[in-house]
This record gives sequence, C-alpha cells and structure tokens, in this order.
Amino acid sequence: MKLLRYGPEGAEKPGVLDGAGRIRDLSGVIADVGGAALADFGWASGLDLESLPVVEGAPRLGACVAGTGKFICIGLNYADHAAESGLEVPPEPVVFMKATSAIVGPNDNVIIPRGSVATDWEVELGVVIGKKAKHVSEAEALNHVAGYCVVNDVSERDFQTKRSGQWTKGKSCDSFGPIGPWLVTRDEIANPQSLKMRLSVNGEMKQNGSSETMVYGVAYLVSYLSQFMTLHPGDVISTGTPPGVGMGFKPPQYLKAGDVIELAIDGLGTQKQKVVADD
Repeated sequence: MKLLRYGPEGAEKPGVLDGAGRIRDLSGVIADVGGAALADFGWASGLDLESLPVVEGAPRLGACVAGTGKFICIGLNYADHAAESGLEVPPEPVVFMKATSAIVGPNDNVIIPRGSVATDWEVELGVVIGKKAKHVSEAEALNHVAGYCVVNDVSERDFQTKRSGQWTKGKSCDSFGPIGPWLVTRDEIANPQSLKMRLSVNGEMKQNGSSETMVYGVAYLVSYLSQFMTLHPGDVISTGTPPGVGMGFKPPQYLKAGDVIELAIDGLGTQKQKVVADD
C-alpha cells in the first residue's frame, strides 16, 4: 500500500492511494498514519480500497507519517558522497538526530533560515519503523520496518560544520525535513538496496544515484541503531545521500529564494519544493 496524509497543515487525514492513483480516505479505518496503525496492520487485512471514499481535487500532502518520535539520520553513508565532502568513510555509521519540528510535507516550501549562506539539498531513502526494535539482528531487522519513503535532508552547511559542536544545528531548521509523498509498505519494495534516486534544482540534475551504493544497508542500520536505542513505530531513519550535493561542487552551489527542488526515488514517489526566504 501507498499510505499518505492529506489536508491542511496540522489537520491532516489518513489516506491511501488506489490503483488508479486516486486518494482514498482512510479516516474511517484508522485515526492517522502513525505509530499505532503501523505497529499493527490488522486493519489492512481484507481492506477494499474501492469501498473507501474518493478524495476529490488535489489536496496538500502532509508528511506521510504522523507523530514521529525520533528522526534519525545517517551521515557519509555513500563512499562517493564522503569523497566529495573531503571526508573518509567512517568505520561505523555516523548517527545524528534531526529535530522532528523540521518535518513538513513533500511539496511544502523549503525555508532558507535567517543568516544562512549555505542551504543545501540531499535526496535520501527514508525507513519508517513499524515494529518496536531493540537489540535486533540484521537478519530480523527488516521485519521491524513498516515501509519506505522519500526524504529531503535539507542542510545548512555553515551551521553544520562551522558553528562548532554537532551537526544537528545545521540539519534541524524549520522545513528541513520534507517526508513523503507516500509511505510505501515493505511488501511493495522487494529490495531497498536497489532503488534509483535523483534530485534536480531548477530542472538541472544534481544527484543521480542508487541505494545499491550505500556503505551500510537498511537492515544493518536498523540492527545497529537498535543496539543503542529502542526504535518505535513511526520513527524515521534517513539513510544518507549519494553524491551531487551543493557542497560538493567547485565552487559550491547553494539554494536561494525562488529555486525549485524536485526529487524522486523509484517506487516511492516524487517531491517538489519551492525555496523561500525566512520572513
């Protein structure tokens, strides 16, 4: 299934995409696409999509998962991206947190924060937890995944690398976490390590990679993180980005007001964001 959330910000309703690409209202079945629904898919057994109300028009899409408790990111997880960043591939995954207040819908505006001179883009494969995971093995890890989604790990590079301390401050600005359009359930993605991913700015391709070149794969990451913290339904893991980020160009290329970012991962849908200045 392709689960989604639609409607005005803060008042989103749960939905599902039918075979014809129409949004069907799920609010009579589940309260939201969040932890409770993802932990127990019993509600989906025998669900007849054609019997659900069709949502007319083209409503705004919110983040495809609600109530995310942890937004965990993995840095330098593509060897070629590490190289363009001038950094070595780490001997263990680089883990940092992104504030959940950064989460927005897939087509909402990306806001350049005040004082920013280096706002950047990163297309990433998002992993949404569906079953509580603590000290799980790599072999069992994917059984704890509800599904996958597109994430744009928007980053302010000066805040991230030149303002001292950890990366979180450069990753957590408002609007720096577009998620969606859909949460595609695990059964629809045969191999999360063979997904092509791409991102363009103003129609010019910047990133064109594949999850097959990840250093640490999805199963390993879920298992690895579960050794340090319990992963709960609705938690999101953003698994790193392929090369082609603005920081890697010579000279660097960064976002400015008026730019349009478009990104996609095969099978997981597309995002499109307009870049605006903070007012």
